[in-house]
Amino acid sequence: MIAEKQMNATSRSQAFRYRSWMILTMVLNAIYLYWRVRYTLPIEYGVISIIAGVSLLVVEFLGALESLVHYFNMHRIENHPVPEVPLHLFPDVDIFIATYTEPIDLLYKTINGCKYLDYPDKSKVHIHLCDDGRRPEARQLAMEMGINYICREDNKGAKAGNLNNAMSVTSAPLIVTLDADMIPQHSFLMSCVPYFVDADLQNASREDGKKLRMGFVQTPQSFYNPDLFQFFLYSENRIPNEQDYFYKDVQVSRNRSNSVIYGGSNTMLSRAAIEDIGGFFEGAITEDFATGILLQKKGYVCYAINEVLASGLSPTDLPNLIQQRIRWARGCIQTGRKMHIILSPELSFGQKANYWASVWYWYAPLKRLSYIMSPILFAVFGFMVIKCTLLEVLIFWLPMYISSNITLRMLSRGIRTTKWTSIYETVLFPFMLFPVLAEFFGISLKKFRVTKKERVRSEKATTVLYAIPFVLLAVLSVIGIINCTAMIFQSGTVSPIVVLFWLSVNLFNLVMALFFTLGRNFYRMSERVAAVVECRLGTNAHGVIHCETTDFSETGVALFLKKPTDIDENETVNLHLLTDRYSAKLKGRIVHVSAIPGGWKYAFLITDYGDSKSQYLQIVYDRVPTLPTDLKKAQGSYNDIRRNITRRTQGVFYQNRRYPRINMDETIHSDYGPVHLINFNYKYVVTDSPDLPNELYLHPVEGLALLCRYERDVQDGKKLYAVANYDDIHNAEASRLLREWVDQILRKESVLGNKSMPSARSSDLALNILGAPQGQGGGLKQ
Repeated sequence: MIAEKQMNATSRSQAFRYRSWMILTMVLNAIYLYWRVRYTLPIEYGVISIIAGVSLLVVEFLGALESLVHYFNMHRIENHPVPEVPLHLFPDVDIFIATYTEPIDLLYKTINGCKYLDYPDKSKVHIHLCDDGRRPEARQLAMEMGINYICREDNKGAKAGNLNNAMSVTSAPLIVTLDADMIPQHSFLMSCVPYFVDADLQNASREDGKKLRMGFVQTPQSFYNPDLFQFFLYSENRIPNEQDYFYKDVQVSRNRSNSVIYGGSNTMLSRAAIEDIGGFFEGAITEDFATGILLQKKGYVCYAINEVLASGLSPTDLPNLIQQRIRWARGCIQTGRKMHIILSPELSFGQKANYWASVWYWYAPLKRLSYIMSPILFAVFGFMVIKCTLLEVLIFWLPMYISSNITLRMLSRGIRTTKWTSIYETVLFPFMLFPVLAEFFGISLKKFRVTKKERVRSEKATTVLYAIPFVLLAVLSVIGIINCTAMIFQSGTVSPIVVLFWLSVNLFNLVMALFFTLGRNFYRMSERVAAVVECRLGTNAHGVIHCETTDFSETGVALFLKKPTDIDENETVNLHLLTDRYSAKLKGRIVHVSAIPGGWKYAFLITDYGDSKSQYLQIVYDRVPTLPTDLKKAQGSYNDIRRNITRRTQGVFYQNRRYPRINMDETIHSDYGPVHLINFNYKYVVTDSPDLPNELYLHPVEGLALLCRYERDVQDGKKLYAVANYDDIHNAEASRLLREWVDQILRKESVLGNKSMPSARSSDLALNILGAPQGQGGGLKQ
């Protein structure tokens, strides 16, 4: 009871703080805009100044309105908890997996996830592969996996037509739409169906006009691979996915006004509702956005929840990212025009405001162009854009700017800041500017290419051409900074410092955009999941070792062992991974060993799934992605640039150590006399003893003899010897003696300062299971 009261008090305090900052920011924005309209337009400075000044004011005004809508929504978010309903009332569900050209192995993972969904009566779950590509291999996959295959003679209506065709040959009252790459978690149905069952139960005692008509439940579109902003900017461990802000904050905040956007995937919909609006809307290239609006026009209630229940593959190159965002932008603008969102009497004021904000968001390229060019026009070309003094800026602009930054970070729960919003918009604006303008003037895109969902590429995914607009704007910004600095010294006043600050912020965004277009090589073949799972490692020499994973992927498993263990690189080991739901027995081969804090990391390449492929893929993907969910602290602009420069100038080197290197300071007996050892890894020893023969026997302990043969000199006069009788010392007695000697060394070195188990560098913790290079290859892909 006390804990509950404390929680309620904390919640009330948080709500008061959010509301206070929202009101303060709105008031400061209103004051700022009044000042801008009343006093700052450069009317007397010529046509170009008037056009630039008015353009900047318009985008500022509309941007402030968009922020007002978001802040009002987010200051008090309505989360709808999953209702508790009788399990026997759960109805039949049709799952539509829409596909066109996606790879078969990608489809396998999605179908596999669907087959493991929890449900009271699994005979009521009907999985359909809706293939608009009419591919024999897709039909064969559906047959092998025991699901239904649906295709049609043409591609009329694109994805919406595909889904409508699937509706015509199915009948379940609930429908789940999944993109081909979106793998559902086992709890997807159990988290979504109760909303519809609960509505039916409530409606049984309500009059017709007061019944709760459920339209859809939208869950977040999450991704198991880093998006391009995370990956290209070396921030996959520092920032969340760019779309998290929309799906986990903006969408859920729209529950209050029943204006949740249908995202096209990871969604459960009412068949009756879709039939009531005539099916999925086929008249726009963003059929999902339009379908959601039609449902809400008809009075259907649509929920968004922030619990991640399915994850997919984010675009892996810049051309596909640009293509995807252009389609979204043109589709939303096109849909807003066709749906008459402002004039429609079927939408409430709150719905109109939210859908207007959704459409205006895609005009960000115009806003970003104005923000970048305005200080350049003044500092480089001498055109007045804002007529003001330094004191006025400090009074009217600075409080609004600080308040807006604080409010955005606070209300987004640490997912988004003004800085990262500016970076995202700067990266995309040159490529989206003309398509957005074309759509604004009614030149609509009739057809579109489907965003590719393929494995990551092995080469950089960008070209020099993408960098040209950023280079030009960066050069102009630098010239402007030089001119402003000269103005300050020549005039003896600090008034130009505001423009100098503006240019500097823009230059930072442009530099980050340049880094983005430089790209980054993908070295890993599949995505790595950082998670702890119980594992039983079976080896010839040591029997079964009970341990845990540090990470794993489709192609490899990394284990944490407390002690160095001799595992032959040519040996095929058994890997038995167990969770509370899944059990996978695999075979693997050691590919890398490294020291990490507290023990050793052993990475294995999976050589055989056996009969466990489906269960192992569930171990990998039936979870919330382990990428960051909020912005990490200490993310100053200087750190962002320094990180990118440092990581891009690092040398790329491979490290394929397959045995644990144990550092030591030990003198042992040999048939040649005392020998001082520097390190030992079971197959090789390093010594700094002089004048040793090319072959000698080392006797670490009584009963154990290591036949060592000279290989080569290493640095600082040290010599590398190979253990020539390595295969012969794997009998039970020799292995026992070797373990005892190593344990003795570790205990001794631990007392002296833990020299034998050095702390791992951060790059060691991100080593590629397949032996990929560190440096530029130290990302999250494997």
